Amino acid sequence: MRLLLTVFLFLGLTACYEDTDVTLHEPGVYKGSEDEHAMSAEERADILAKRFNQVQTDR
Repeated sequence: MRLLLTVFLFLGLTACYEDTDVTLHEPGVYKGSEDEHAMSAEERADILAKRFNQVQTDR
């Protein structure tokens, strides 16, 4: 019983761990990979409008 209580105590303490590393970013600079879409913004908007109209027919 004592061993079980000790295990639960240590598990409970590890659940409260908070990572203290700070990531500093430069404003206005995107350092990720290029965002390449297969479709243009207009094509995506047309597809979304079509999907919206298929579901929202009662309004």
